[in-house]
Amino acid sequence: MLWDNVRRELKESVSETMFNLWIDPLICSQTDDSTMTLIGPDRFFCAWVSENYLDLIKKTAAACSNSAVTVQLTASPSPKPQAMEQLRLPTMPEIKQCVRSLHPRFTFDEFMVGESNSLAQSACQAIAKGDDSLGSYLYINAGTGLGKSHLTHAVAHNVLSMSPGTRLHYLTAQQFSAEMVSGIKTNCMDTFKEKYHRHCDVLLLEDVHTLKGKNKTQEELNELLDVLLKAGKRIILTGANAPRDLASIDSGFRSRMSAGLIATINPPDVATRRRIIRRKSINCNLRLEEDLVEYLAQQIRGDIRLVESAIVGLKAKCTLTRSTPDLKMVRQIVEEIVGRAQDFTAENIRDFMAAQFKISVSDMISRSRKKSIAFPRQVSMYLARKYTNQGLAEIGSAFNRDHSTVLHSIKVITEAMARNGSVRGQVELLAEKMNK
Repeated sequence: MLWDNVRRELKESVSETMFNLWIDPLICSQTDDSTMTLIGPDRFFCAWVSENYLDLIKKTAAACSNSAVTVQLTASPSPKPQAMEQLRLPTMPEIKQCVRSLHPRFTFDEFMVGESNSLAQSACQAIAKGDDSLGSYLYINAGTGLGKSHLTHAVAHNVLSMSPGTRLHYLTAQQFSAEMVSGIKTNCMDTFKEKYHRHCDVLLLEDVHTLKGKNKTQEELNELLDVLLKAGKRIILTGANAPRDLASIDSGFRSRMSAGLIATINPPDVATRRRIIRRKSINCNLRLEEDLVEYLAQQIRGDIRLVESAIVGLKAKCTLTRSTPDLKMVRQIVEEIVGRAQDFTAENIRDFMAAQFKISVSDMISRSRKKSIAFPRQVSMYLARKYTNQGLAEIGSAFNRDHSTVLHSIKVITEAMARNGSVRGQVELLAEKMNK
């Protein structure tokens, strides 16, 4: 048959990809010595073939039949898309993105920026835009509920909206490990490696701290990072600890994770918490007066999910009781979420300790290093870190110090309590009095 001969010739003259995309789906329904009718899946397909390959098909058909041949292209009158693979444009990547479900509100617009997270947010925006001014590799170190997943989702949203053809892989370390184990069991490791080594432009991998003890996965991921970094691909890893603090992690893998920018997200300060509460209340269509926003910001610290839980709880109560939120209702919600409301701040702990040690607040914030003043100051900083969710910088500002002094004070008291039972007893007694 003429069309079979034409197909064989075309397969030799065009690339395999183009042949599979645009020639192979064509079906010859009618042919004689001078006319050949070809049917394509739809009119758009036929328009593309007509513009790009019709002349070549005519020339090949004429060469095969030793005479001029009229070639007609027509769309299938009864297409059956369910029996056909979706066709891909030549400019689109062969491997689709590997993107787990993204939270629709985890975007850059919804992320509240503060002193505690500005570096991580700026680095993520740069990577999302393809700006390598901060490097193409980022490690985000953050505790639970501080926004590391929000930022990785925001990067994925931004990349896929601006460049849909980008081969982006977003998954957790556990999912990566499970996929690798499946590849080993089914003897498909070549496919697994090709997917991530050759068909990945952006890698977003969450919770690498969960790979503790999984040596084979660490080796595979270490190799993957090496390949992607050398190719200049964009990479974001997240973990609950800094790479140097990850236990049971191979030293080579730890070193590779430290190869780029490491951005730490600390618990948000009061001002950032206020903005988060306002934004989440707007998202829930809940009107909160400023005194209620302030109360929530002071009482719920650390995990931002607790803030969201409080807002949702308030919305539910207001809907059920058909009332507006008031302080009594907010207190009940806070107690349900975080327990009895505590008004501990670095400032009131400082003032309480000053009274207990019979020194003035001005002594506490002075530059004096006398033991009679330095010890109460260090104990105050230790207890502030233990009983509040304020950041190191916030605690330090209450004592006219920076965060490094707070860290040093915590270390001094911790070591003193471990060595000396009387110091431990004194600190525990002060904490008990403070709670009462």
